[in-house]
Formats: sequence, structure tokens, C-alpha cells
Amino acid sequence: MTNSDNYSSQPTTASLKDVCRTIFATIWACWGLISFVITFLIVFIPSMLSYLIPEPKGQDYFIALSRLWMWTWLRMIGCPAIIKGKENFKKGHTYVVVYNHNALLDVPLSAPFIPGGNKTIAKASFAKVPIFGWFYKRGSVLVNRGDNKSRLKSFEDMREVLRNNMHMCIYPEGTRNRTNEPLKPFFDGAFKLAIDAKKEVIPCIIFGTKKAMPANKGFYLWPTRLQMHFLPAVSSEGLKAPFLKEKVFNIMKEHYLKGV
Repeated sequence: MTNSDNYSSQPTTASLKDVCRTIFATIWACWGLISFVITFLIVFIPSMLSYLIPEPKGQDYFIALSRLWMWTWLRMIGCPAIIKGKENFKKGHTYVVVYNHNALLDVPLSAPFIPGGNKTIAKASFAKVPIFGWFYKRGSVLVNRGDNKSRLKSFEDMREVLRNNMHMCIYPEGTRNRTNEPLKPFFDGAFKLAIDAKKEVIPCIIFGTKKAMPANKGFYLWPTRLQMHFLPAVSSEGLKAPFLKEKVFNIMKEHYLKGV
């Protein structure tokens, strides 16, 4: 066999490997969706009881149940999560928690593993999904980003969450990061909220979801060990939103580049 034959066979082998990987990931995504629906139906009725419990106890119950659900489901799909830095949450304090956002898998992973009650800023359109919308709405502050009145109301709702001794979770990149950069530029909202409410910001870096569920692929799920790193709280005292945003961005970027 000539050297040219060797070279020509390499792309074919690589392509076959990619095809096999994609087929498996598609089948595994089917299992992920089926197992998600089944486990959701199991926890749905118990989770609705949280509407009958006054805040913040009702949200504490809801988050504890969500944590049990996600702990189970993530292991069923081969994506167990390691959580680090929970000691950065001081008892009796509430925080604005900000995450990097690489994949849809970030959403069910993030809020359940925060110590204590919390809510996440989320798209209002998802609350219209039958049955699931009731669960989704319970854990969220809803916003229609295309509606200025909705954005203003969501800001007040997030302040109310913090006043009720719950943490507020935000993805400052706005949408999934489809670029080759570690992070997309941040929006100001999370940092304006922290300054307005006089709260500290806890940055959180999520590792692994970009490999498990790449944003540039369609129906795809790859078993991957996930990690969430809660970093030390960043004070908002005496800072304006652009400076606080830049400070948190640099902290998160540096930690992301260090890897796990």
C-alpha cells in the first residue's frame, strides 16, 4: 500500500467514527428525553404542593425536590454532576448567582444544586407548555425580552425574590455561547440588580455541558461528567454596573480557562 493510500484512508476512518458517535448520541438523546418525561411525571404532583406552602419555605421545598429529581436523572443519562464551592454561600445571606451558558443542559443543572431556595430568570414562552409550564413557572421569574414592560416587571420580580430571602439566578450572556470564546460578552442586568438590591454576586462556572449537548448540534446527548464550581462572592458595594460586570467576567473567564 502506498503512502497516498494511507493518507486517503484516514479521513474515511475519522468520518466513520464521527458518524457512529452521532448515531449513538442521537439514540442516547432519545433515552434522555424519555427518561426526563418519565421522571418529571413522577415528581410533578409532589412539586405542585409547593404552591400551597408560603414563601420562602415553598421554594425551599420545590428546590429540594428538583435537586432529588436532577440528581437521579443526570445519573440515568450518564451525566453525573460534581458540585464544588457550596461553602461560599453563607447562611442567612442571599446572592445574585451568575452562570456561563453553553448548552440547554445548563438549565436543569443550575438552580437545583444551589443551597437554599432560588429562582431563575427564564423565557415566558416556555411557561405556556402544557403541564411542564406549571413546574417551569414555579421555579422562575418570567420575562419576554422583546417587551420593555415585561423586562421592567421582571426586574421588580427579581428584587422581590431577593427580599424574600431567596437567591436569584441569571445567565448574563443572555443565550447559549455558540462562539469559540470562553464566554460571550455579559449584559448589565444581573449586575444592576446586585447593586440595586445591595447583594453580592456569586459566579458559577459549569463544565461539561458543552461536550454533552453541543449548541451547534441538533438532537444530541453524550454521556459526560459535569461539574459546577461556585466561586467566592464578589461584593457590589461602591461599584457601578459596568465595573462589577467586568470584574465578574474576568473572574469567570480565568476560572473557565483553568479547566476542571
